[in-house]
Amino acid sequence: MHAWPASEVPALPGKGRDLRIHDTATGGRVTLAPGPVARIYVCGITPYDATHMGHAATYNAFDLVQRVWLDTKRQVHYVQNVTDVDDPLLERAIRDGIDWVGLAERETALFREDMTALRMLPPQHYIGAVEAIPGIIPLVERLRDSGAAYELEGDIYFSVDADPHFGQVSNYDTELMRHLSAERGGDPDRPGKKNPLDPMLWMAAREGEPSWDGASLGAGRPGWHIECVAIALDHLGMSFDVQGGGSDLIFPHHEMGASHAQALTGEFPMAKAYVHAGMVGLDGEKMSKSRGNLVFVSRLRRDGVDPAAIRLALLSHHYRADWEWTDQVLQDAVERLGRWRAAVSRPDGPSADALVEELREALSDDLDAPAALAAVDRWAALQDAEGGTDESAPGLVSRAVDALLGVAL
Repeated sequence: MHAWPASEVPALPGKGRDLRIHDTATGGRVTLAPGPVARIYVCGITPYDATHMGHAATYNAFDLVQRVWLDTKRQVHYVQNVTDVDDPLLERAIRDGIDWVGLAERETALFREDMTALRMLPPQHYIGAVEAIPGIIPLVERLRDSGAAYELEGDIYFSVDADPHFGQVSNYDTELMRHLSAERGGDPDRPGKKNPLDPMLWMAAREGEPSWDGASLGAGRPGWHIECVAIALDHLGMSFDVQGGGSDLIFPHHEMGASHAQALTGEFPMAKAYVHAGMVGLDGEKMSKSRGNLVFVSRLRRDGVDPAAIRLALLSHHYRADWEWTDQVLQDAVERLGRWRAAVSRPDGPSADALVEELREALSDDLDAPAALAAVDRWAALQDAEGGTDESAPGLVSRAVDALLGVAL
């Protein structure tokens, strides 16, 4: 599966700062100092509907992570998956009377278009669950053969008791885990499981559903969590720098994925930092496909909204915050974009050297994009009020905003 084209990231004078970021597992900030190549895995979409603002906010957060690392003169090895076979996708295809493969391909293509328009840097490896199946099967077999997994009526389950570190990503109690498991695709009440929290690794073939030859596992398809584990281990190995996604993935997805990987390798941790973006709401509820309360990136683009304004709307909220999408949020972003473009269109202006360092400091401090926007606002206001004589300043501001915030002026 191919990703989307990369926009050029301008090089800035000097060098950026190492990223200090909130780690869900420890509950505090960690300073990430990768080697020459920083490694990040971000969980991708289940392509049964178009990209909404909740998706966009999540991928914007991890785009900022990449930009901070690139500014430190590191390379970035970024991997993202596409869950192109899963219950919600199959259910939507049945509801709409269309082929599930065609639905996945159509919505993945639209996601690529949205990511390109928003200037999100693409992953080096963009892998679908279906194409990962040949690598998933031997991992499930290894877990089963080592005693870390067991069979139940043809299905294969992972035993959470096989990982002594289980629970150390979310730090949730058992009651909350069980509630979230039932809410987010698990089956804690199924009779015969060793532990109600045990997640499925391999689902035996069901009538009318797609399945693949699973060798000794029998015909079936993979569970949700093992998909990401297989892709991450194949392309990044253990102890990569950042495992990213929305806060709704903390449990069960990232908790279970970490335990799968740790049981497979005997190493800990799977990732050095577990980083999660907040939820975007609309009309008082989390924006989600299941609720249908969605604001689509593609629809805004069709209505003529500049993608740079959409991106500024996302950046106006801290990535870990839960926030509400409103018409006013977008209008504020449109107006900000106009002020910034007017400020950099002049032939000279106030020196921007200090601004570049302000942007670097804000973003290295747990991706504080609102502080970065405020710094550019101050420079633009000074430009409007007093101007300046530095002929290089407008160009430097444009390059810095592009390189660090992904907004083309």
